[in-house]
Amino acid sequence: MNNIKWKQAYPVVILIAAICLLEFLLSLLAKDSSAFVFWGNASNQSFADLANQSIRNTDNFQWTFIALFAIVVYVLFSEIKNKNFNGVSAALALYGVHWLYEIGNAIIQSTTGYALWTVSPESTSFIILIGVSWELSMMFAIAGLAMSKLLPEDPKMKILGMNNRVFFAILNAAFFSIFEIFLAGTPAFIWTYSWWGAIPVFVTTYIPFFLAAFLIYDAKPETKKRFLLIVWGIVALLLLTLIPLGVI
Repeated sequence: MNNIKWKQAYPVVILIAAICLLEFLLSLLAKDSSAFVFWGNASNQSFADLANQSIRNTDNFQWTFIALFAIVVYVLFSEIKNKNFNGVSAALALYGVHWLYEIGNAIIQSTTGYALWTVSPESTSFIILIGVSWELSMMFAIAGLAMSKLLPEDPKMKILGMNNRVFFAILNAAFFSIFEIFLAGTPAFIWTYSWWGAIPVFVTTYIPFFLAAFLIYDAKPETKKRFLLIVWGIVALLLLTLIPLGVI
């Protein structure tokens, strides 16, 4: 039985390793590029310092804040009306896990001085936590729903020897991490640690995001409810505790 489980894990490990190798090779090719940034740099700390002073500051507020929120609400309620509860569950699962990561990132900033990722105040109408702007948050609110549209109807179908839900989770994680390489080359998104970049983002952040979304997509209704209640309960508890205490 254990041998069978290990054999099933081989394609997953190989695919993840291949994507990591590809990103590493690309980082070597683009080491002198300012447009595509694969790793953080301590020289960005001054920009991160400015962002740290702008958390939940309303100086840059724009009406796009309301428009984006209205669009996300419309999308989610349209899916609910169409009884796409699996897609909505995927959206809420990814979004909830995303918030846990953002809270963790904000705690890292408050304890070490710098977060793993930081958004700049010039790029947003509102910084919610140090690593997430309102615009990013609204994107993540429907990312799980949007990407679940790619999933085959058969949850047991295999692609390259692995479950298609796992395959698409890894593929989506790779896409998001590669896109972040471009974002890190703009003034909008800041990495300050030299060991943090595209590869750790891919493995430790985006894979869990999409695994949560796509595995909950097919879960039984009770499992969906239990998972979402636990995740969002923890998110609410942390936000209601840590923000008033000034930790995040």
